[in-house]
Amino acid sequence: MEGKGAYNRSSRVQAAGSLPAVPLLVQAARAVPLPPPSQVVNIADYGASEGRNSMQPMAQAIQAFRERAGLAWPIVVHHTDLPANDFSALFQTLATDPASYLRHDHAAFATAIGRSYFEQILPAGSVTLGWSSWAIQWLSRTPAAIPDQVQVAFSRDPAARTAYALQAADDWKQFLTMRSRELCRGGRLVVLTMATDDTGDFGYRPLLEAIYAALGALVDSGLIRAEELQRMAIPTVGRTKAQFAEPFARDGHFEDLSIEHLEVFHGEDHIWAQFEADADAPAFGAQWAAFTRASVFPTLAEGLDDGARDSRFAAFLDRLEAAVAARLAIAPARMTIPLAQMLFVKE
Repeated sequence: MEGKGAYNRSSRVQAAGSLPAVPLLVQAARAVPLPPPSQVVNIADYGASEGRNSMQPMAQAIQAFRERAGLAWPIVVHHTDLPANDFSALFQTLATDPASYLRHDHAAFATAIGRSYFEQILPAGSVTLGWSSWAIQWLSRTPAAIPDQVQVAFSRDPAARTAYALQAADDWKQFLTMRSRELCRGGRLVVLTMATDDTGDFGYRPLLEAIYAALGALVDSGLIRAEELQRMAIPTVGRTKAQFAEPFARDGHFEDLSIEHLEVFHGEDHIWAQFEADADAPAFGAQWAAFTRASVFPTLAEGLDDGARDSRFAAFLDRLEAAVAARLAIAPARMTIPLAQMLFVKE
């Protein structure tokens, strides 16, 4: 992620995509067992980024708890992300965003933890309710180079596709294992993430084709070298419904977790909806380019010789954003946005 508030400013796609899963989170908050009065209710927000898209889900979950038990229980929301996350932007959001739950509930508290969700983050049996939105599509590592794209879903290279599929399966099991350790008995976990739909479509094709073409143009212009482009990859996956369910296939359970709800659906492209209303092609391209700059361009920049410390880093982001925006503005098209929403229960 780019940091410095960029993700908060450019995360409209994620915000819209998360909304369908919020009712699942409220449903879970109404069903989980409460600890004895005065003991803490722990909510874990896995992959919080800069926090903006966590405010509404957390506020609604807290409200659901309050409707059950009033103010007898202090509630602590633990926002977690990688150590390199921009936690300063997260704290600013918590303090100043009108939607922040801290502004409306004096018995709610917030913490931030810089640790990967592929590890145990919180004490065993301590989490009442978990939430993860637009996060678990990121793999724990880049398993292989992608010789003909930057997103494996559009690669024709069998070795790359196999490596990513194996890593995705291992990471999904690891994520679930760690959450099972942290959840209390009867605790719930709600996950919203990128998916692959029943037709095998990962989505975002016009955007990813524009990114790859723009990177090729940066090679042609001399800003980056072909060897650097070969190192650039976006280590995200869109799992299918069957792949999400696979760990539970034997008897319906995995690490004391069971699936209460699993659905793959298409999210709404709000940027396209705005374009249909105003026919502003440059704005359409600019908004999608800003979204990808904030979410994935810094990851691509890791392929530069010196990564984020490379003297070309800023120019790389600026020129790639401008090139992607220009390409998308030439022929605006609706993005397919396959998503999965899931609710897990710890037995």
